[in-house]
Order: sequence, then C-alpha cells, then structure tokens
Amino acid sequence: MPTKILMVCLGNICRSPLAEGILASKLPANAFTVDSAGTGSWHVDQSPDKRSIAVAKKYNLDISTQKGRQFKKADFTTFDYIYVMDKSNYNDVLALAENPEQRKKVRLILNELHPEQNLDVPDPYFGIENGFENVYTMLDEACEIIAEKLTSK
Repeated sequence: MPTKILMVCLGNICRSPLAEGILASKLPANAFTVDSAGTGSWHVDQSPDKRSIAVAKKYNLDISTQKGRQFKKADFTTFDYIYVMDKSNYNDVLALAENPEQRKKVRLILNELHPEQNLDVPDPYFGIENGFENVYTMLDEACEIIAEKLTSK
C-alpha cells in the first residue's frame, strides 16, 4: 500500500497544489500518493490559481488538472503525513483531530527545512509579484528533504 501524503493550505489553490505537484514529482508514483486540500471551502472543485500553474509549468510540472477540495476529518485516517503551510492551517487542522495519533501526523512543512522554527509559507494570493516564485523555491527545498526522508525509510 502506498504511503499517502497530504499538503494543506487555506484555499487549496496556491501553496498546497504547488506542494502536491512538487513532492509528487520527487517520489516514485508506485510507492507514494500525494494530494492537497484547503482548510476553507471557497475553492472546492476549482483549478489552482493561474499563477501557481504558471510557476509550476516554468519548472516542468503540470498542476493544471488538480481540483480544490476541503480538508475533512477522514483525511486523518487516509493519510500518513499531513503537511500544512502555516500556523493558522496547523491550528485549523489540529482542531479537527480526535486523538494524539492524528495530531502527530500534522506538521508545518517549513520545519523540514528549518527545524523547530515554525515558519509560515507566505500566502502569495494577495502578495508581491514574485511571491509565487518565492513560494515555489521554499516548497521545492522542503519537499526535497521530505522526499529524501520518505524514500530512505
């Protein structure tokens, strides 16, 4: 059975679709499944933000077929690892956890890159022009570490 990883942000159209695409590209598809979700419901069934699609395409990743969905309690059962993009997402997801085992699955993604610093991946939706590029770089570096850890197990 493949190891299942979920990437979570607020709306599931900017950061988590990028994280999903990046991590999936670094892992063997027969051994891992990567998905993404948002804590909010605003963008359910929508494609990722065109700026996320564009920055992914720049790095030869196609995330255009992904569709937004909202995080649900059942995700704690389905997924082995749940990576969240910021402290707000972390708190929202933990609020749905029913036991310590579920809470243990939830991690801030940038702690892979900067352990114990609890840094946020900035939401580029309303941000500066190169925000999506910066987010891509952060997520690529964090996903490289995650992929190394998962494939060495």
